[in-house]
Amino acid sequence: MTTATSPRALEHPTRDQIRLEAVLHALADPVRLRIVRDMARERAELSCSYFDLPVTKSTTTHHFRVLREGGVIRQTYRGTAKLNALREDDLEALFPGLLDAVLTAAGAQAARENPPEPPTA
Repeated sequence: MTTATSPRALEHPTRDQIRLEAVLHALADPVRLRIVRDMARERAELSCSYFDLPVTKSTTTHHFRVLREGGVIRQTYRGTAKLNALREDDLEALFPGLLDAVLTAAGAQAARENPPEPPTA
């Protein structure tokens, strides 16, 4: 892990430290996968408060920490907000096609679980 240099700096693994097992573990949880899907869809840095998750604030913090420590996201403070961004370039360089495959599969699963409503006449 990289070392935090100030109280507001967060530790992240360097690209070389990111392990497939940690990435897969981070993506295996439905709440964390939902966070990653939202981040991939928005293609922007998002604050933690952007996400409306069905868990407590402390559990949300845990999920973001697992994603950060697994190398899936990068978190930075901007003012009082903690912003989150996918580490797409790092993941693609280390595990080509993995993130796209997981996001495609998660989208297909969500479509099966939540089919569109038929149009009303």
